[in-house]
Amino acid sequence: MLVLVAPGQGAQTPGFLTPWLELPGAADRVAAWSDAIGLDLAHYGTQADADAIRDTSVAQPLLVAAGILSAAALGDIGSVAPGAVAGHSVGEITAAAFAGVLDDTAALTLVRKRGLAMAEAAAITETGMSALLGGDPEVTVPHLEKLGLTPANVNGAGQIVAAGTKEQLAALEADKPEGVRRVVALQVAGAFHTHHMGPAVDALAEAAKELAPADPKVTYVSNKDGRTVATGAEVLERLVGQVANPVRWDLCMETFKELGVTALVEVCPGGTLTGLAKRALPGVKTLALKTPDDLDAARELIAEQSA
Repeated sequence: MLVLVAPGQGAQTPGFLTPWLELPGAADRVAAWSDAIGLDLAHYGTQADADAIRDTSVAQPLLVAAGILSAAALGDIGSVAPGAVAGHSVGEITAAAFAGVLDDTAALTLVRKRGLAMAEAAAITETGMSALLGGDPEVTVPHLEKLGLTPANVNGAGQIVAAGTKEQLAALEADKPEGVRRVVALQVAGAFHTHHMGPAVDALAEAAKELAPADPKVTYVSNKDGRTVATGAEVLERLVGQVANPVRWDLCMETFKELGVTALVEVCPGGTLTGLAKRALPGVKTLALKTPDDLDAARELIAEQSA
């Protein structure tokens, strides 16, 4: 079974959208999305520097646009025929588009409002996120809580992301949990998936009222708890709540195992989730879409899975 996954914030790099816009029809499609949400996606994806695309209100729609664009380049979702879809953090909105819960414009409109609301919430207090590499979750999580930090992303494969104030993250640098090899500050602008994002939940709930979600056409795996979700209404409800709740990507990968995953393709800008899958899902074939040069290999893998 093939799983199609979408990465979250922090995966973006300057200019990463450039080669994708050279594909037939891609520039026009991105221009239409840009007009719909009032943000020049082509500019930010091709010309803006790292600081500009670190802005939450820019990074999130840029990632969803790139994910939808790269998945479309593989072929119609019906011919790609993933057995399941999932997304990490904001990537869940990309996954909702894959599953037909939201159309492309609705997904971009929602993520634009999400990014603006989360940027506003992040401006209230200086916060951030850091990845902890190595260690035992049973040791790491209590240590983080002792420091007042939240285990905001439990990613599996020995990786947990802590979130909180800059002071709390500095304390973590000075006092790492036993077994943790490194603490790496992430290129994000706030403590996402924590109580610091509470104001954004309210704003997103209002935005969600304007949408009419459809039920997923393929199995949709939620990063709230790794459960599969059968209705569009519940997918949307979870998309609203997850901005202030931890991402349990470890549980998503457990569900992939239970579903019988044999291959995983990560849409642009791929790399993060395939890296986790290589460690946590041994024997599963993985492929990350980084540039259009990866499309042929991805199509071969998809055709192999379909056969």
